[in-house]
Amino acid sequence: MGKVIFMRLLGNILWIIFGGLISALSWILVGLLWCITIVGIPVGVQCFKLASISFNPFGKLVEYGGGGVSFIVNILWLIFGGLEMAVTHFVWGLVCCVTIIGIPFGLQFFKIAKLSLMPFGAEVTREHYL
Repeated sequence: MGKVIFMRLLGNILWIIFGGLISALSWILVGLLWCITIVGIPVGVQCFKLASISFNPFGKLVEYGGGGVSFIVNILWLIFGGLEMAVTHFVWGLVCCVTIIGIPFGLQFFKIAKLSLMPFGAEVTREHYL
């Protein structure tokens, strides 16, 4: 179990160095832009949650759910910025997957890209090891 925690920590440190910091800062910037308006504050708060997973994605699981309201907000999110964020993270994931060493980082970018498409109704949890 200690080895798993060490590998998760090492992965998150390398992640921050090789692209995770830029990813998280982009989420923070988008969140601040959404929070300028009162109507966009819930979306901005969601962006800040996505920034936290962008800082340390290793060891976190994403569970998708939600209802009709989440669906409508996800559609609006796609129109007003979510699609660009998803495409950006997807492209970074492809770039990372060019090398064998970068594949774990690419998979994390793919996880964040999918979360970028439909962040409302999604729940981020930590992986628990027995």
